[in-house]
Amino acid sequence: MENVTTVNEFLLLELTSTQELQPVLFVTLLIIYMIDLFGNGSILVVVILEPRLYSPMYFFLGNLSCLDICYSSVTLPILMANLLSAHKAVSFLGCITQLHFFHFLGCTESILLAIMGFDRFVAICYPLRYTLIMNLKMCILLATVAWITSFFYALMHSVMTARLNFCHSLKLNHFFCDVKPFLELACGDIRLNQWLIFIVTGSLAMVPCFFTFLSYLYIISFLLFKNHTCRVLHKALSTCASHLMVVSLFYGTVGLTYIAPTSAISVIQERYVTVIHTTVTSLLNPLIYTLRNKEVKLALSRVFGRKLKLPKENHWQH
Repeated sequence: MENVTTVNEFLLLELTSTQELQPVLFVTLLIIYMIDLFGNGSILVVVILEPRLYSPMYFFLGNLSCLDICYSSVTLPILMANLLSAHKAVSFLGCITQLHFFHFLGCTESILLAIMGFDRFVAICYPLRYTLIMNLKMCILLATVAWITSFFYALMHSVMTARLNFCHSLKLNHFFCDVKPFLELACGDIRLNQWLIFIVTGSLAMVPCFFTFLSYLYIISFLLFKNHTCRVLHKALSTCASHLMVVSLFYGTVGLTYIAPTSAISVIQERYVTVIHTTVTSLLNPLIYTLRNKEVKLALSRVFGRKLKLPKENHWQH
């Protein structure tokens, strides 16, 4: 029988073993984190303070910005701290907590992106019924379901991981705490944990992804078969372009992270793709939305100083 180790802390993998690169990486991650906080924080503030953005689309955009702030805060501070520390360790409770919020926020973003796709579907395909369907109560309900469902999904993983016994090295083969590196160190029967990852995690990733792209497939089909002009089609799709870019970036990195690697090189690539997924995607989301959204740019200018006229529109006051 294997000896079970009493766990107080786990050792994390180094981003790089080259000492000279560690300060450079620290500064790079710090800049990314600051831009992330400023960009998403600015969008969150303007969505709250600007009455002209009181509509379903910007309500969900505010939720996404809040989520991205939290998502990057789960991993980046620990990554930066370990770059400056000789003892790259995290407590058992801290590791389980990080694992919980990593899956909680990641799952919430997946569901939220699907809801945003549904919102664009209703706005384009049923414009006359849009304000009736996507009213304030419905938007709050959809957002609440996304956050609560994801919380209990993450709680399942954190509880099932915390109950594992560990009889191997306590050095996690990752830069932060996740389920798969935990299972590599566990002894005993881990089949239930593996099935939960395969079935539950797979379902909560693929189902929202499927419905997101189904929404856009239906939007394109609707516009084409309704014999709309190219100008109308271009205008409609341009309102969805930002969201499609975010969805593609999110699921692209998720796919590269959780598809089983076939070689040692693939494992290394997977680790760095995970870092990109948790850092760069949160950084790019506000840039994508502000660069391609005239209303957000005008509202940011209005809230943060310059007085620019913005069309008066409030979908919840019609």
